[in-house]
Amino acid sequence: MKPLKSFLLFAASLCAFAAQAAPAAPDLDLGISFYSKVITEEGVTRESRYEERWLRRAGHVWVERVLPQRAKDTHEHKGSGHRHFNPTQLARHVTLENGKLALEYVDAHARERIAVPPGEYGNVSFNGSWDSQFYLVAPKTVTELPLSTRVSNVPGARWREREKNGQFQRVLWDDERQIALVIESGDRAGQEFQRIEARPSKASAAAPWNKLAGYSLREYADFLD
Repeated sequence: MKPLKSFLLFAASLCAFAAQAAPAAPDLDLGISFYSKVITEEGVTRESRYEERWLRRAGHVWVERVLPQRAKDTHEHKGSGHRHFNPTQLARHVTLENGKLALEYVDAHARERIAVPPGEYGNVSFNGSWDSQFYLVAPKTVTELPLSTRVSNVPGARWREREKNGQFQRVLWDDERQIALVIESGDRAGQEFQRIEARPSKASAAAPWNKLAGYSLREYADFLD
C-alpha cells in the first residue's frame, strides 16, 4: 500500500490545506479511476486499481467507491450489532459552509450519517483539503506547474508538468470544467507509476445528500473499540 499512499500524498500536496471559499465552478459528475504500479527490489510487480463515482455541487462533494456485488452483500448482512467502520465502503460527503469544512460518511443500508471530527481525519485517510475534493488539484497550484509540450486530445484542457531528479508530476487541467482530468506521477526508471483519470458523466437528477431525510446521526467515536 506504500505506493498508493505516496500517490495520494502527491495529489494532496498539490492542494492548499486550508479550507477556503471555492471560486465559481460548474456542477460536475465524474467517474474516476485510480491505478498504481510499483516494482519492488525483489522484482515483484504490484498493481492496484479501483474506481469511484464523484459528484460536485456548490459547497458539496460526494464520493462513492465502486464495489463488487460481493462486498455490498457482505456489508448488508452484518446486522445491527457492533460494526467496524470501513470508510472505503461508505459514501463520503464533504461540505464547505461559511469557510468551515465538514466530513461525514453515509451508510445507505443502515440509514446512518457518521460525522468525523478534524482530529480523526488521518484515521480515515482524509487530508482535510477542500480544494483536493472540489477540484482534485488546487487551481492555484496548477498554474504554478509549467505548461507542457504534451498534446491534449481534450478541447480546452492543457497538460502541465514538472520533473526533478528523475521524478515527474503531470496534470491535465480542464479550464472550462475547472477540474484535473488526469494526474500522473512516477519515476523515469519505471519503478513506480500512479495515475488518476476523471471521466465526465451524465449529471445526476438529484443530489444524493438531499435524500438523507430520516437518517440517524452518529459520531465516528461510536465505532471505536
